[in-house]
Order: sequence, then structure tokens, then C-alpha cells
Amino acid sequence: MGNAYLGIASFYHDSAATLVVDGVVRAAAQEERFTRRRHDPSFPKNAVAYCLSSAGLKLGDLEAVVYYEDPELKYDRVRSNFRSAGPRAFKAFVNAMPEWDSWKRNVLATVRHELSELFPGQSCEIRHSTHHRSHAASAFFPSPYEKAAVLTIDGVGEWETTSIWRGDGTALEQIAAIHYPHSLGFLYSAFTQYCGFKVDSGEYKLMGLAPYGRPRYADLVRDELIDLKVDGSFELNTWYFDYQHGQRMVGRTFERLFGRRCRTESEDIEQFHCDMAASVQQVTEEAVLGLARHAQEVTGLDHLVMAGGVALNCVANGVLDRTEMFRELWIQPAAGDAGCSLGAAMDASVRDMGKRPHLFTAGNDGMHGSLLGPEYAPEEIRRRLDAFGAVYEDHGEDVWEATAARLAEGDVVGWFQDRMEFGPRALGNRSILGDPRDTAMQRTMNLKIKYRESFRPFAPAVLDEYADEFFLRRSPSPYMLVVSDVVPHLRRETAGGLGSINDVRSTVPAVTHVDYSARVQTVTSTSNPSFHKLLSRFAARTGCPVLVNTSFNVRGEPIVMTPEHAYTCFMRTEMDTLAIGPFLLRKQDQPEFRDSQEDWRSEIPLD
Repeated sequence: MGNAYLGIASFYHDSAATLVVDGVVRAAAQEERFTRRRHDPSFPKNAVAYCLSSAGLKLGDLEAVVYYEDPELKYDRVRSNFRSAGPRAFKAFVNAMPEWDSWKRNVLATVRHELSELFPGQSCEIRHSTHHRSHAASAFFPSPYEKAAVLTIDGVGEWETTSIWRGDGTALEQIAAIHYPHSLGFLYSAFTQYCGFKVDSGEYKLMGLAPYGRPRYADLVRDELIDLKVDGSFELNTWYFDYQHGQRMVGRTFERLFGRRCRTESEDIEQFHCDMAASVQQVTEEAVLGLARHAQEVTGLDHLVMAGGVALNCVANGVLDRTEMFRELWIQPAAGDAGCSLGAAMDASVRDMGKRPHLFTAGNDGMHGSLLGPEYAPEEIRRRLDAFGAVYEDHGEDVWEATAARLAEGDVVGWFQDRMEFGPRALGNRSILGDPRDTAMQRTMNLKIKYRESFRPFAPAVLDEYADEFFLRRSPSPYMLVVSDVVPHLRRETAGGLGSINDVRSTVPAVTHVDYSARVQTVTSTSNPSFHKLLSRFAARTGCPVLVNTSFNVRGEPIVMTPEHAYTCFMRTEMDTLAIGPFLLRKQDQPEFRDSQEDWRSEIPLD
């Protein structure tokens, strides 16, 4: 089958595997989708098995398996951190170092062992990359550009927390870097924890909360916590942070600075927390703009690609895009650590082959819409539905029309089609959909289906050819990673408070945030033909080429992968309709659902 490479990211969070053949991404999946454990850090044995089986490959058919970072460099950083942290880090040292000394330092041996368990009697070469190179490769090589500046920003890899690269054809050259403990990702995560959300999980909640506040504390953040330098670099005042000493991001010093202790999850969100979110969001945007400006100066290029966890901050991405600093911006849809599996594999492939697939046509990239996971044939779906005793109608090629009709009548629809998405966003194949014109839709979806906080916004999926009629955008946003404003003439008055969940806000209120912004997904007939067809059918019925699109799951649960996951989520929630393959299921037609996990809400840890 050509030159095949398997990339692996694992053992910290968001484990994943990616198969690249002749420089083209063929399959990719996160382990959490199989195990149903959110952000699963374990070795991605299920994802690995899927990637190889999907292409009919054995382990011995691969040129190499590439691990996404350098374990020896990471060990050096962890050991150095504990040495410099002193007595305050003793407890964390005692808990962490035995694991590092026993296997994490030599993690490639663990990878080799896990692969031998999966594929007895088979072997192949095992290599490693480095964390930020994997991020950079995931951003540049699948991008639609022959040349681009590359910016990666996250918490920390081995030592690097931020890096700037120049991508040119098959070459990827690092230009600059910022090192631990100075981390923009850790700054944002510190405020995530302070406002009562989970680190490495709740940062998007903080971003969604920010528009309800004012940046009252931004000057204090700049004065005390982060020094933003003229060249785009930055330094944190580590006196205020606890991440060097243990498992928490912040402690009493941070609390004293802002005059309040950390919010617990059970406590109400107050205006103070909204203002804190707005403050760190504003400073983060300034930092990202400074880094991007420096990237342009040192590379001299007019296209920018991004990866790393901070690249998932779609509000900052929108601010950057609107500056027109770069002609175009492209962000890796799996920008977090899962995407490093893709970058590690692509980097090895491009290096060994000495060439890169030519995908540089307008509006095209190498991610195939990020629809890279498992899919299920209609007869397989039918068999699995029958095992539940499910009642369904087979609409065949009319499923798009039938689903559009249900959406137009106000149904909330679970939509399960084709290959599963890779990355954190549902992009129209494992989605829950609704009518964006319905003023009650946001509340219904948040409280009755997603079982999550009422303030959290939903994203619009819009036909690309009509996007400019609804949103102020500069370029396509196929991966829901750039926030745009709703066009002014569609806006309506809004009270703007945290509890204002029924405000009309615009003619598409269910996808309009309190500040008239929206996390837009533009859909074309090439990026996702099936989803484009559904949007087109809905537009023909209603005159509205927009749908509410949120991930097919409940709060704290990974996105559904299998028909069983989809049917179970459908029956546990107040969704009205399930469209799965060619089959349409109405909730009122279904037999009584006997849940194997009667206490399922307590079984799923909240995000």
C-alpha cells in the first residue's frame, strides 16, 4: 500500500493514533471514543487497531511507528522542575518520580510492548519526534499552503510551550521558542481552575463565559502575572502559580492577588468570575497577536497555520483573523495533543519520502474534513438497532429530506452519518442538530439534552455559499475554529446578563452568543457532502441555510462513535429524532429503554 506510518500520542491526555500512507492521512481516532473515558491518556490500542484494520495493514507493513515526543527530554524537564521547586514539591515528587523512573523515561519500550501485545510476532521500527515539532507538522503539512508561518502554543511539551516555525514545501524549520515554566496555556488553565472548571477540559467554558464579563482585571494580569514583550515573547511571574510544585495550577498567593478563593464546582458563577474570564481572554488575545506578529516578521510569509491547545481558543483566532495581519489563517482541527499523532506520522512520511502531497488547491487541505474515524454500513447499523428492538423507518436516499422535515418542525435531531470526526469538534457526522431560529433551542439543548450549564453557546453550521449573509468572516471556517460576528442587520436587542438565556439576540438566536458572536462552521459540498445536502434541504424548506450543530454526547461523555452509543444517548436524553445512516427513529415510537447503567449520570464524570 505504499509507505505507511503510524503516529501515536499517549500517556498524558487525549491519546490518539493516526495512519499516514504516502503522505496522505488515511485514518485517525482518539482512544476516548472507544473506551468512553473522556481525554483517555492510556495507550491507544483501540485507535491503533482501527487505523491499521481500516487500511488492511499489519504492524510489519509499516515503515515506522512514531511517538509524538521525546521521552528523555521530557524526563529532564520533570526532574529539573522538581530540583528547582524545592521542598514545596516534595509530595508531588514522591508521587510522580517512581513512575518516571520505572517506565515513562523509556516510554518507547512501553510502546513496543503494547504493540507486541496487540500484534504478536510482528514488529517494526519505533521512532520519536518532539512535542512541538509534532504540533507544527500537524499544522503545516496538511494545510493548503506551499509556504506558511507556523505558530504552536500549548501548556508544555518537553521544554517548549510556544514555538514559531517556517514551513516551505517539505521543510519545517524552527525559528524561535519559549520554554517552561513560561506558558500561555498554563496562564489560561490557571484561570480555568480559579473559576471552578477542570484544567485540560474546561478551558472552553471559560472562553464561553468571557462575553458575560468585562476585563476589569486585565491590567492586574498584565502587571502581576505576565510580561508581554515587544517582540511577542512573554514571561510569567511564577510566584503566583503552583504548577511547578504539584497538581494544582494556583494556590493562596493567586487567591490573595484577586481577593477571593478558588470557586468550587458546586458554587454559583458570579459576575466576578465572568469578569475574570473576560480579563484573561483579553490578555490571551494580546499575547497571541504579539506572537503572530513576530511570526510574520521573522518568516516574511503571508499565511499562518496554528496548532497546540491554545489554537483551540476560537475567539482569539477570530481576533487574529480580523486584523488581516495574514492573508489567510488555517488551524489544525485536532489542534490538541491528539493531533500530535497526526503530525508525528506526517513529519516522518514527508522526511523519508522527500515530498509532500500536492493538495494546494483553493479551499482544499489534507484533512478530508477531519472525517477520519470509523464508519458503519447501513446493514451493520440495522443489525445493531435490531439488537435494541428499536423501531425505525428506512428512508434510503430520502433520509436528508425526512430529517430536514423533522428539523423544520422543531425537532432536536441526533445525526449519525459516515466517518467519525477526529478532534474535539462535531463537524456534521456525529452531531446533535436543531433549528437556530427557535428562541428556546439553546435552553432546550443545554438543559434537557446536553445536561450542562445554561450559559454555554452553540455553534452554527452554515452553507458556505450563504455564510456572508449571516456572519462577518474573512475566510472559510470548515472546522469551527474561528469566531465571527453576526452581521449587524440581523442582530436584536439583548439584556446581556448571565441569566439571559432566552434573549433573542438575532434572527438565529440559538447560535448567537451574548456579544453577537458565533463559532462558525462553513460547510461545502466537498468538505462534507452529506451534511451539505442536509443543510441544503433544510434551507429549501425554511429559507434558513443554518443549523445548530453541537457534539452528539452529553456533558462529560466523549462524542458517540458506534450505533450503540448513538441509540443509548438518544434514549437517555430528550432528543426527538435519531437519523442514523438511512434510518429515522422517533422517540415516541421506541420501546421502553432498559439502561444497563441506571445511574449513568453519576457514572460519567462531569467535564
